[in-house]
Amino acid sequence: MSTYVVFYGIPVFGGHHYSLGFKSSSEQVTNHCKKPEWVKDLNRKRPYLDLDAVILSINTANAARVFTEANYSAKRSRAPFHFFCMFSILTWQLLAILLASFSTIFYVILQFFHACLIHVSHSYIYVALEKVFSNTCKNMEIRCCQLLYWPVILKDYGLRSQSCVEYAEKAAFHKHSMWASLVVDLLLGNFLGIILWSRARAACVWVSSFSENATNYLLRTGCVWLMGNPAGFKLNTELAGVLGTISLIAIQIWSTLWWLLGFFLIHLIKVVAVFGSLFGLTAAAALIIDTISLATTHVSALQWLLTLLYSWQIQAVDALWRLFRGRKWNPLRQRLDSYAYSVEQHVVGSLLFTPLLLLLPTTSLFYIFFTIMKTTISFVCIAIQFGISIIHATPYIKIFFWFMRRKRFPSGLWFEIVLCRRNATNSAEVKSADKTVSGSEDPRHCRSAVLVSFLHSNFLSLRQVVWPHYRNVFSDVSRSSIALSAYGVLTGKRTPSAPKIGLPPTLPWVSIPYKEYWRLCHEAVLDCRQDCYCQLHQ
Repeated sequence: MSTYVVFYGIPVFGGHHYSLGFKSSSEQVTNHCKKPEWVKDLNRKRPYLDLDAVILSINTANAARVFTEANYSAKRSRAPFHFFCMFSILTWQLLAILLASFSTIFYVILQFFHACLIHVSHSYIYVALEKVFSNTCKNMEIRCCQLLYWPVILKDYGLRSQSCVEYAEKAAFHKHSMWASLVVDLLLGNFLGIILWSRARAACVWVSSFSENATNYLLRTGCVWLMGNPAGFKLNTELAGVLGTISLIAIQIWSTLWWLLGFFLIHLIKVVAVFGSLFGLTAAAALIIDTISLATTHVSALQWLLTLLYSWQIQAVDALWRLFRGRKWNPLRQRLDSYAYSVEQHVVGSLLFTPLLLLLPTTSLFYIFFTIMKTTISFVCIAIQFGISIIHATPYIKIFFWFMRRKRFPSGLWFEIVLCRRNATNSAEVKSADKTVSGSEDPRHCRSAVLVSFLHSNFLSLRQVVWPHYRNVFSDVSRSSIALSAYGVLTGKRTPSAPKIGLPPTLPWVSIPYKEYWRLCHEAVLDCRQDCYCQLHQ
């Protein structure tokens, strides 16, 4: 009869635990002897053990006992550490009171502004501002809900999550991920806010010069260039003159408006700095996206107008070409059917087809030029939006603990065989861990008696830890979506816009009495003290 003894480290919260993984790690197994016959027989047999239940039992063992002993160890050792315990309790109580009071004041301010917004939410000005600053409103709502819900997420609601080390680890990472993201976002926002506030005038000069150069050397020069013979193309002079004149008038009107509003540009930069300091980098970046979209409204309007003209012209040419082929589009069956057109229809189609086809190059060049401008602006907004999504999705607390203690991220199991004792049929020879069986010995005559091994874990790489959180950010970016956008641009049906992906879910607005909210914040901080105390004792 064979005996298999496995030694393993007891899973401890904050230390390590075991988890099954899909990664093959046969190269990490250190065999000091040949595999016993009973192991080969076991591999050939149908497995009857539920390995998930075994790992759950290992992770559950000792967890509740360690947690209970950590809670009551202070009572048994109160005499030698009385002063230290009293000082620690007093410090945590003061910290809990300060954080609860500050959070309650912020809670009162948010509730006041929320009530004011409810009263003016039906006005046309509010609806217009909400559409213009949609990204800012979305990120502000997410940030305000995170600031309101931090005591609810940090509060410990029972000992059930402490019964298993694996569940306790996942609950702790989920509980601390929101405030870690909030702290990092606020630190980055304060860094940006300090730089913008101290260099507001220099930033104002740079933005003014950049917008002036973009208007003069890109838009105006490009329109004048298209009104002539761009790249040697012979365009329709009358149509090019009309389109170019309309574009130049729209550019001039919008430039005059922004020149009048340029006196408030330095105040806008300071508002972005204040937003970054109070609500984090994501809120400031969202305000920048909305400001860029508002400042380039004339480009969007001209591109939209030319898109309509280009798409109608393409559709008309396509329909007239089907007329000459004797085909007609069937919208019900989504296919082309044969159709007998009359002579009058062919004559009218010929008269319309020739000028539309000859005017198409002129419209196409204007459409291509403004589409390139609009696509460049959209790509800038998309890049900033992806940055916002990455800031929200990055698991900062997991990255920190990955560098400090990788054992908290297990992935798969492997065994280190340290002792393999064999009983041979023809001799009583004993093989230990530092010796190997002779190659001339027939393994069929050997039966294993004792096998001793240590249970070890593989660990996740940094990419494996971070990538599942980024999967939602890049979920809408695929080859099919890129191909669909390119086809839409060519046919005048679609242009790329900033995606609304990768943002945390919006939580419902919380409205509870002020005293109850203060008590909730106070208990949440004290629960964190209990978690820290348990980890120190474990």
